[in-house]
Amino acid sequence: MQIKLSNKDQGIFVFQLDQNNYIKFCPERGGVITNWVSDGNEILYFDEKRFMDKTKSIRGGIPILFPICGNLNTSSSVFGNGYLQLPQHGFARDLQWQYSFNENEKFLCLFLNASKKTKKYYPFDFELKIEVTLKINCLEFEITIHNKTDFAMPINFGLHPYFNVSDFKNLEFIDNPLNCQNQEKNIISNTLDELKNINLGVDLLMYTSGRSAFRDKIFKRQVTLNHPYPFDLGVIWSDPPRRMICLEPWTSPRNSFVDGFRNIMIPSNDSQRFDASIQIKSLK
Repeated sequence: MQIKLSNKDQGIFVFQLDQNNYIKFCPERGGVITNWVSDGNEILYFDEKRFMDKTKSIRGGIPILFPICGNLNTSSSVFGNGYLQLPQHGFARDLQWQYSFNENEKFLCLFLNASKKTKKYYPFDFELKIEVTLKINCLEFEITIHNKTDFAMPINFGLHPYFNVSDFKNLEFIDNPLNCQNQEKNIISNTLDELKNINLGVDLLMYTSGRSAFRDKIFKRQVTLNHPYPFDLGVIWSDPPRRMICLEPWTSPRNSFVDGFRNIMIPSNDSQRFDASIQIKSLK
């Protein structure tokens, strides 16, 4: 297992088990995992052309959402005058990250610390660390957020995986709750009815059991996302005509910093940990 520079111009590194099992990541673009090849198959969707334009948000890979998920329904900062309004999904996905490789434990560590730039939006000292363990047909995440300030720190956290799919009509979603929230219309609706429109574009929030999954009948694989409480919110998002779906674990819904619902407060000089994994299973 090794880490090496894959694309110098784009700042992309590869973390490799072997030729058929590896991930690529870009520290300078939000620590995003851009590619995941499992048993020779590319699991993630990644828009490389859009990635080349640094003025645009990344479409693909696994962006990191912090300190909020979604957006805030307010015209000014929740932290008062003197602070900028937090952007959609927070600032972590737009910043330079650091990385290290644990030779003994065989995992990649991505980390982000508070800086002058983050304090324009968010008045807290923090360390966000993500340990990524690559296994055959599995990607594991251990997320630790440490509050270094002398008062409680509010946080939301999420991952935004984009998965390659053969076609929307070939997908079967499993382990979803009966109802979901249509985030565009802000209404509660039947999950199966909403998923019938996935080829038109959906943005659905679900309170899951800590497990979300779908099957692709043409690619003959099942993708299972394990994300136990308090990381158990699930978002399904599609953006046609892109042949991809996002199956996202969140701790908190949109606007959590404003209405307080499922907002997580980390006490002074304390930490909060979340775990998640993505498993790939071949289907006959």
